[in-house]
Amino acid sequence: MTSHLDALFEGLPETLTPGEVADVLRMTKPAVYKWLSAGTIPGYKLGGSWFVVRDELKASLEQGSNQPQTDTREG
Repeated sequence: MTSHLDALFEGLPETLTPGEVADVLRMTKPAVYKWLSAGTIPGYKLGGSWFVVRDELKASLEQGSNQPQTDTREG
């Protein structure tokens, strides 16, 4: 089953620039940089450049969802 986040991230490269994150989340680049610096979204800084691992961002968004989680475990 494909989630809405799967559809949102479909076709994106494994690593994203802050500009690509801004496009996906419909935010401004300065807001993405602020979230990266604050640790609100996961990212890595090499020298003066940030990058975001697509699947880590997706997992972070899943954890922060305000939707009730369904228990899919069998038992």
